[in-house]
Amino acid sequence: MNSDAKSRQGKRGTLSIVVPLYNERESLPELHEEICRVCEGMDVSFEVLYVDDGSTDDSFHVLEAMQGRDPRIKVLQFRKNCGKADALSAGFSAAKGEMIVTMDADLQDDPAEIPRLVEKLNEGYDLVSGWKKKRKDPLSKTVPSRLFNRVTALFTGIPIHDFNCGFKMYRREVVQSLYVYGELYRYIPVLAKWEGFRIGEIQVHHRPRKYGKTKYGFSRLLNGFLDLITVMFLSKYTKRPLHLFGLFGLFSFLSGSGITIYLVILRITKATYLSNRPLLFIGVLLVILGIQFISIGLLGEMIARSYTPDHRYSIRRTLGV
Repeated sequence: MNSDAKSRQGKRGTLSIVVPLYNERESLPELHEEICRVCEGMDVSFEVLYVDDGSTDDSFHVLEAMQGRDPRIKVLQFRKNCGKADALSAGFSAAKGEMIVTMDADLQDDPAEIPRLVEKLNEGYDLVSGWKKKRKDPLSKTVPSRLFNRVTALFTGIPIHDFNCGFKMYRREVVQSLYVYGELYRYIPVLAKWEGFRIGEIQVHHRPRKYGKTKYGFSRLLNGFLDLITVMFLSKYTKRPLHLFGLFGLFSFLSGSGITIYLVILRITKATYLSNRPLLFIGVLLVILGIQFISIGLLGEMIARSYTPDHRYSIRRTLGV
């Protein structure tokens, strides 16, 4: 057995660092140097998995050169830009570690926080989320983010401060049980909590952006709230859609039926003409809407029974995977 194998056997635990990126060629060498310096001082064996989300700069070529010097680097390159959720899903699938860290590639996440994340995870948590309390971003990002986090905490009942922080630590079983797509990466703590995992949070050091510019704009706030509705629906009703649509449908149908029966009684007992009564049209409309809602719920039940989740990303090249 060679010395490298012996050293790996002597390590306690394995760690995978998953780094999704898009056009971050300037920051990659510096980021990797910091990650290695921190992880080499820990009692773990580690790998760094970079997921190139269809970059249009030289990011992949920079990673290719880095991987030639360090076999601990693994690279996945998408054929096109698919979004952070797909990048994370691909990274989770390829990661081999018992513990998995996700962080951004723009140098704003400080790799020196990784040991603290591991320490917090070892307190019995399944997922530890970073909290960028002192955030080094412009107001156009910090103000919408604070509003988003407060609304999300209110609606989900999960008392963490920074749902959208990409700096997180997971146990392997967490990432194996989550299906993340679209923009739902913002709600990973919510999805994990509703799956029964224990969620923790620590403050992490956040640094100003050193290279390039942010890839996200103000529209992210609106998308975030729309995704919150998606998460609330998927977590509670994705396997029983009739419970949601049927509730509205039953209420609408019973209300419409009650109004219609009332008007029929008036017509029979008092010989009242109904052709000029707007209430009749409201009653009929509610009955029709009720039937439609219940029908949608039943169709949703059939779709849910036959649905098999799938990812839409396409991988062009891999290195070391």
